[in-house]
Amino acid sequence: MSAVAAIEGRSLVAGRGQGTLLHADLGLSFWGGVDPFSGEVIDRHHPLSGQSLTGRILAIPSGRGSCTGSSVLLELILNGPAPAALVLAEPDEILSLGALVAEHVFDVQLPVLCIGHAAFAELAAHAGTIARVDGERLQLFGSAPEDDWHAEPIAHGDVQPSSISLSERDRAILAGAHGKAAQVAMQLVLRMAELQGASELLDVTQAHIDGCIYTGPACLRFAQQLRDWDARVCVPTTLNSISVDQRQWRALGIDPAFGEPASALGDVYMAMGAALSYTCAPYLLDSAPKAGEQIVWAESNAVVYANSVLGARTLKYPDYLDICIALTGRAPRSGSHLDEGRHASLLIEVETPQQPDDSFWPLLGYHVGLLAGSDIPLLCGLERSAADSDALKAFGAAFATTSAAPMFHIAGITPEAPDVASALGGKAPARHLRVTIAELLDSWWELNSAESPRVELVALGNPHFSSSELAALASLCAGRSKHPDTALVVTCGRAVHERAVQAGHVATLEKFGARLVTDTCWCMLGEPVVPPGSHTLMTNSGKYAHYAPGLVGRRVHFGSLAACVEAACTGRNQGQLPAWLGQHQPQGNR
Repeated sequence: MSAVAAIEGRSLVAGRGQGTLLHADLGLSFWGGVDPFSGEVIDRHHPLSGQSLTGRILAIPSGRGSCTGSSVLLELILNGPAPAALVLAEPDEILSLGALVAEHVFDVQLPVLCIGHAAFAELAAHAGTIARVDGERLQLFGSAPEDDWHAEPIAHGDVQPSSISLSERDRAILAGAHGKAAQVAMQLVLRMAELQGASELLDVTQAHIDGCIYTGPACLRFAQQLRDWDARVCVPTTLNSISVDQRQWRALGIDPAFGEPASALGDVYMAMGAALSYTCAPYLLDSAPKAGEQIVWAESNAVVYANSVLGARTLKYPDYLDICIALTGRAPRSGSHLDEGRHASLLIEVETPQQPDDSFWPLLGYHVGLLAGSDIPLLCGLERSAADSDALKAFGAAFATTSAAPMFHIAGITPEAPDVASALGGKAPARHLRVTIAELLDSWWELNSAESPRVELVALGNPHFSSSELAALASLCAGRSKHPDTALVVTCGRAVHERAVQAGHVATLEKFGARLVTDTCWCMLGEPVVPPGSHTLMTNSGKYAHYAPGLVGRRVHFGSLAACVEAACTGRNQGQLPAWLGQHQPQGNR
């Protein structure tokens, strides 16, 4: 049977694939959204939840959320349960990079095709039919095609030095003068520069590597391959949280089958010259970049904080491209590295609540991320909120979970938004929205998925807790004890933990019954840190409230830090709305 429709697009990664069309209008974060070993969509907030991607043509507008999506896609490709192809409405660097690494390092192709929003809108009517990606063409069939077609690989051409302006050192790296690892890294940097439309590269001053998260054997194979090619970073480089507490994973009861390779992955990156930092909040380190500094950071919350709060400049770099840029010291001159790539295009007026607690900021970030998509938003109406660094951290982490944008602006608060005109770059916004407190209720109930009031775990520190957050927690816990059937576990970086020890906060928390875990974070933690047999947990993190149902299969209570401590003491959370939000709930609603 001949195709009923054919759509031409832009091939982001070469290849051929055929399968049933699986379509959704909402972007998908592969990290926390797709099981890397089964191919099942595990994001319980996504319309494709429970569906298998294996062997299907996955059509989504773009990715979203975590930078580790590239690592999950590589696991799918090398382990077997990958989709047959990806069809996107707009270019997505995180997903494309996972496929590019499979192609360049492991010689395996998974096609990624971008067809634009207009053509993508037509695909909903063809969901469930047979689709075929062949290079730059998407074909749709009413039934199984009868031709003798096979998904043979397509020969790909490397980016030629003439297509992007290169320095003499760039050319030497590309020619192999600095070793095989740097050569392959430069090839991948140039492929990404081509995808982004960059005409030249720029120097970076530091890197933060997210690829040290253990997603499965493929990520370790990749890092070991670079190490075996004598890879060495050429700029100061920090490491994100790894998947275990390297000093106490055995004492925590982690299965060695997971703990050993997860710990080894961190060691491999340190062998390349990266520092032992192991934190998802590198902005809390003494090495945090200054305003205007060109950097390469991965980890979605860190990227958003660096751009928005510190005023440093980085793209939302995918796992693996982060280390490639650290090995070469060069990044594509594009996107939020440039003045014009940092201006807001979405203006959001926010109704300011009366006396909100700290749950307001992650809730607002989660809600705004859903509205923003890939657009950089500017929030107005919060000028008198006196948002501190912890509030902006919580907002940014939740925003990065639901948005694909690399940054946000808050008028009168973030450094590049002293006024509305500056943040918009002197232009009119493409979209103008208003967020009322009543509208935040939908997002509140989305994050509060628990039906039982029982709380068996209070999970804090996603992203890693700051010194001030640990101090606030210690103050709330002082003189109290946790419920015997409820665990309270806090994750933080080693540097913050040491400061908290010296300040006496760790002793206070341990007396309360809390456990502090370093090196890793909640997006990587499972049983037995998450109590086996438990059904519900509570967190003050919008990011973890979103991911936990899919990652650990638990229902979630979301609320303020004080509400979390109260739940830890009583073992229950009755689900009352905070006063600032409850007054806006219609009568008779949940």
